Amino acid sequence: MKIIDNIKSKVFKEKRWEKFYPKDKRNVEVPNMSLYEYILENNKTNLDKAALNYFGNKTSYRTLLTEIDLCAKSLRSQGVRSGDVVSICMANTPEAVISFYAVSKIGAIANMIHPLSAEEEIKDSLNATNTVILITMNINYKKIKNIIDETKVYKVVIVSAKDSMPLLMGMGYYLLEDRKVEVSKSNEQFMSWKKFMEKGKRYNTKVLVNTTKDQPAVILHSGGTSGTPKHILLSNGNLNVVPEQAKIALPDIDKTDSFLSILPFFHCFGLVECLHFPLSQGLEVILVPKFDAGRFDKLITKYKPTVIPGVPTLFEAMISNKHMDKIDFSNIKYIVSGGDSLNEEKNVAVNKFLAEHHCKKNIVQGYGLTEASGGIIFSGLETSKVMGAVGIPLPGNDLKIIDVNTKEELSPGEAGEIVVSGPSVMIGYLNNEKETNDILEKDKKGKVWVHTGDMGYINEDGVLFFVQRIKRLIIVSGYNVFPSHLEDVINKHEYVLNSCVVGVPHPYKVQVPKAYIVLKNGIKPTAKVKKEIKEYCEKNLAKYMLPKDYVFRESLPKTMIGKVDYRKLEEEE
Repeated sequence: MKIIDNIKSKVFKEKRWEKFYPKDKRNVEVPNMSLYEYILENNKTNLDKAALNYFGNKTSYRTLLTEIDLCAKSLRSQGVRSGDVVSICMANTPEAVISFYAVSKIGAIANMIHPLSAEEEIKDSLNATNTVILITMNINYKKIKNIIDETKVYKVVIVSAKDSMPLLMGMGYYLLEDRKVEVSKSNEQFMSWKKFMEKGKRYNTKVLVNTTKDQPAVILHSGGTSGTPKHILLSNGNLNVVPEQAKIALPDIDKTDSFLSILPFFHCFGLVECLHFPLSQGLEVILVPKFDAGRFDKLITKYKPTVIPGVPTLFEAMISNKHMDKIDFSNIKYIVSGGDSLNEEKNVAVNKFLAEHHCKKNIVQGYGLTEASGGIIFSGLETSKVMGAVGIPLPGNDLKIIDVNTKEELSPGEAGEIVVSGPSVMIGYLNNEKETNDILEKDKKGKVWVHTGDMGYINEDGVLFFVQRIKRLIIVSGYNVFPSHLEDVINKHEYVLNSCVVGVPHPYKVQVPKAYIVLKNGIKPTAKVKKEIKEYCEKNLAKYMLPKDYVFRESLPKTMIGKVDYRKLEEEE
């Protein structure tokens, strides 16, 4: 009996977080079908409900599936076959959604590109993925025309943001924006969305390809743990399992709910959690192609979403928007932060704001990476009560903390590299075996682990706390200094809105911290203010941690999805 007890104890120790889930919800089955089939299967009795809401124009699930079928036929009519790559370089519009699932329906692979990418970035992505057809916004016409002959792309479909807008809004958009955009009507390589979709009406062959969970479905892009661009290949199963996990972690969601989809679909968080998950659950997706922080209050008032996913900078904009004072959040079921770490100071500020606006829920955090199809850790259950935690593994996922140097597993409370495993782990980096082998590691039991390049620790319950990126670690005279800790301290000062700390070279200390600070509205960047912040840091930080310099800025550089871009500040140094 003692041996059995020891085995049980070991299993429980390894899966401490499982007590937070009901026994029948601790594992999930990966749906063995395409992304398109997954949406279809889950909405057969939900066809007349709104799937998309685009500036008030609503598209039912029935219409959406019909449009996807027509787009799939159009792709087939233009020669796209199973396994081919179709690049989608689009904002959050109905055409982006239709294209994405149409590509899946015919067994092709969708390569998602930021619509504001530079022409060289677009060219590199098209060539790296061997794209055959590109679907893009009309604002990119000139860029595409400049590079298209240097790629294998033989057809470009041009979409305008106005194509699915309400009539009067579309007319206004044309007068203000589209009229300025040059698009040649004589170039046969380019085709409007309308003409492209008409091709499908004359294609009468069946287009659905039966696809398995292991077949590739999507290519997304990330800097990976090294910061250099990577093309991440994800399977149907990788993306389909996330909604299966998420509906356990978000038990209050039902078919009456609506998602405010601000995060872009070229980003994993936006694509999986803000599009694929809500559509798979029969919810309404409110499409926001371009986010304006100053109009956030109008979005909430007009559409009344019940779920708002976003990155920390979105919630900073929310609480600093003076027009949000009278907004009622009583209908909100979940506000989810992901894509970057939400520190304790901001967490408290957001929760205070929500309570003042009649919201009965606190903000919940998620943690993940594109290499694991987005969210892999979540704090939506009891763990959300642990301040500063990013949560526990979603059902079917696993987690451990290892020593950066020895790779040995560490005990609770000890900080090391976060390593994760689960059914959402990527196939690998496209055409990059070396980088794939560097980040993916198979253990003796055949389980594949992803080295995240992030530092964190777990408590006795297996709840994860994020520390920071390993690459951000500053070594000062042999001492480890975590920029995120310095930022947490600086952000608590009454004058500070936000900060970012980077390491700068030093002649004998190797590196020292330097703090970039954005002050709150009304606070002037005077010598007196700097002196007060410096004295505050001297009281709250060890001497070796103190920043060498404090630089005031009007704003901090941001990445494409709104994270603070500390790398840009490092490059400036």
